[in-house]
Amino acid sequence: MRTTRIGAVAAAAGVVLALTSCGGGGLTNSGSGGGGGDNKGDIILGMATPLSGSSAAIGPYMKNGAQLAVNEINDKGGVLGRKLKLVVEDEACDPKTAAAAAAKLVTEGTKVSVGGYCSSATLPTLSIFGKANIPMIIPAANSNDLLKGKNKNVFLLNGTGAQQAEAAVKFMEKSGAKNVALVDDNTSYSKDITTRTAQDLQGNATVKVATQQSVTAGESDYSAAVTAIMRVNPDFVYWTGYYQEGGLIIKQLRAAGYKGKFMVADGSVDQQLVSIAGQPNAQGVYATMTQTPQTIPGGEAWIAKYKAAFNSDPGPYSTQSYDAVRVAAEAIKNAGSTDGDKVITALQNIDGFKIFSGNLKFTPEHTLTEGGFDILVVKGDQFVLNK
Repeated sequence: MRTTRIGAVAAAAGVVLALTSCGGGGLTNSGSGGGGGDNKGDIILGMATPLSGSSAAIGPYMKNGAQLAVNEINDKGGVLGRKLKLVVEDEACDPKTAAAAAAKLVTEGTKVSVGGYCSSATLPTLSIFGKANIPMIIPAANSNDLLKGKNKNVFLLNGTGAQQAEAAVKFMEKSGAKNVALVDDNTSYSKDITTRTAQDLQGNATVKVATQQSVTAGESDYSAAVTAIMRVNPDFVYWTGYYQEGGLIIKQLRAAGYKGKFMVADGSVDQQLVSIAGQPNAQGVYATMTQTPQTIPGGEAWIAKYKAAFNSDPGPYSTQSYDAVRVAAEAIKNAGSTDGDKVITALQNIDGFKIFSGNLKFTPEHTLTEGGFDILVVKGDQFVLNK
């Protein structure tokens, strides 16, 4: 992630803890619902996040991170003299559930979407929010498939699958890997990373892809994939799916006698992975990951504020969700309106707004110009920066 932006993050952490007021003049646009502007009542920010299903542990982190930003902004007068209101619906990391959640958020008057965790579940929401002309600031989902439609309203606040694959390959080279097994769950997010990692390794002088395996999410027995992996005797395994299956695959590979290095992608960075794999099996497991609250230099004050508000520790994507709300508020303030087109233009024009990952400026593809992936490693039951 932030190997080239640590200084910017340290500076951003101080700024984040002293948010500037988003108050301002009144609105001139009128209308209601969807991406149209209005000039009365709360400004609704919609969030679809997993509150059920195998990734349900992530939902509260995202919801609370976003709510913390809403609370802070409202305490300083809101945006354009109006309060923000966060409305949360369950996406369950399931495309049908996510589509229903997006449709509900549209009917509830969402002006900006600040959710999206699982890429496969976020994909069908693009057309729903797009038709309603609702800007999407996506804090977590990061498959490059989200960018294929070149949707004017879609902005990614997380590093992309291409950036994650690049970081993975660099670490494989640095760690001395020779034969790598790439394993995904065949979802958009996971398959995107393994495909791009394999492409980046084509012609590599030292690191070769020994095998690529796809498993079915939600199963409990991955012996077929484990047998196939063990057959090619890799010294490095990269799992790009989520923590539920990742924990089981680590456990089953270790039980089969695998002694090499293991790395997971950002969807598996959660304490649940350690619990499922078993702490002894998870020790030394690496991860490609954007910032977590615990790995941000100077982030202790923000963690304390989160704990004071919610009586729990923050986790993955809480800071990105916090920033998604702040970016939404900044764009609405700069637009002087909640009108979708005006907010989209304001998002495109943001330049230097400080978020945890650095100074925000979107590329023409609506991805981050600053930011990337760090390498974390499991020590005890925690993912910490690999130093």
